[in-house]
Amino acid sequence: MIDLSSYKAIIFDMDGTLVDSMGAHIDAWQLTCDAFGYPFDRDYQYSLGGVPTFETVHLMNAKYGKSHDPAEVALYKKQAFEGLDHVPRLIQDTLDVFNHYKGIMPIAVGTGSDRQHAQMVLNEHGLLAQLSALVTADDVTQGKPHPETFVRAAELMGVAPQHCVVFEDTDMGRKAAVDGGMACFMVDNTRLIY
Repeated sequence: MIDLSSYKAIIFDMDGTLVDSMGAHIDAWQLTCDAFGYPFDRDYQYSLGGVPTFETVHLMNAKYGKSHDPAEVALYKKQAFEGLDHVPRLIQDTLDVFNHYKGIMPIAVGTGSDRQHAQMVLNEHGLLAQLSALVTADDVTQGKPHPETFVRAAELMGVAPQHCVVFEDTDMGRKAAVDGGMACFMVDNTRLIY
């Protein structure tokens, strides 16, 4: 087990870090790109994991010279995701960390997903009630790679950012953690990297 005794709180990203749902999100983005005429680039979409959907649309509009309404694209992507036959599994490596440290230190989730989706996924796996805090795209004005999501989670737990450790699966998420003054461990393809 990874030794986190030098920290006072843990913050997990959700999709791709605690819950193995990134594949389904990428599939939903592929359907969305096809519908709105964006070129689909799997690696690019994965790199945006953790970025709130509205911000992802802004980035895609800028990258591909489009001017689609972020609300319209976000709704389509949400419906595409919900239409997939996919029940996300928990990622064992990070679940082991979660289970080992729950009750020892506060644990939060900081995600780019909207609150309704995050609560549904976390509740489905019995994790929501065990959290000290949940920060979603609905709770911040600036999503990842800005550090607001993780800084807000630290505030809600009453722990200074420098005493928090974040678990993330994307470079944008890692940047958000580091820029927020936190240590960060990475998850790569459902495996925790020490």
